[in-house]
Amino acid sequence: MSPSPSDRVRSGGAGASPIALVLIGICSVQLGAAIAKTLFDEVAPTTIVWLRLLSSALVLVAWARPSLRGRSRSDWLVVAGFAAALALMNWSIYQSFARIPLGIAVTIEFAGPLTLAVLGSRRPRDLLWVGLAGAGVVLLGVEPGTVTLAGVGFALLAGAAWASYILLSRATGARWSGVDGLAVASAIAAVVLTPVTLGYAAVPDGPRIWLLGAAVGVLSSVIPYSCEIVALRSLRPALFGVLMSIEPAAAALAGILVVHESLGLLQWLAIACVVAASVGATRTTRPDPAEVVSA
Repeated sequence: MSPSPSDRVRSGGAGASPIALVLIGICSVQLGAAIAKTLFDEVAPTTIVWLRLLSSALVLVAWARPSLRGRSRSDWLVVAGFAAALALMNWSIYQSFARIPLGIAVTIEFAGPLTLAVLGSRRPRDLLWVGLAGAGVVLLGVEPGTVTLAGVGFALLAGAAWASYILLSRATGARWSGVDGLAVASAIAAVVLTPVTLGYAAVPDGPRIWLLGAAVGVLSSVIPYSCEIVALRSLRPALFGVLMSIEPAAAALAGILVVHESLGLLQWLAIACVVAASVGATRTTRPDPAEVVSA
């Protein structure tokens, strides 16, 4: 019996640098977010999230060809929870993107996985990283005119969903091989969001939005997830966590280059605080590879 693409991904990428793959994934996901934000004047963020989940689900299911036979009730409950976290994480962060700059939204969202890393350590000195990250979040509100309470609230909700996603990704990975669980969860998330999109948002009218929405799905989901799966075969989890810590800065740069957002000096300092706190927390813990994934 020949291996499925989902199984072959474990042995792929032998000639690729794992660090380069992680960096490609980071750049891809933030570029996708920036492109999505440019569409918010034409279509609701919920619709873009739906297009992202739908397109990524179609690609992942076609690639992985997940086996659904013989699955237990527990398997389906775990992957359903994973899908709920995935849908909520994407929906809430896009709502935040619609209200505050990308770099600020991702910086606040990072509180979720950072808190999870610190709680997993249980070392008193890690409270210093919490304090540093907290100082960074406070600094984000000092610069007037760019931060709203709704935007911050949605980013915090996305961070909580991200932490849940991390925990559920490990449970899903233990029950579903390769990217099978991610493919099934993406499909479930797209189906769940369909009535919300049809009832409260709007289905895109022309091919341009459909094509750009599909591009966002590939850039923000398919490419980064694929890069991370291959990279984690040979990359130490601690180093992977450190690399992922540059997400807020990458989001800020994507916002500048694509959306033409500008940040003040204090906001850049806030992002630096959160990145430093994430690096510090990651270097003092040893997370499981399955517990560190991008949004």
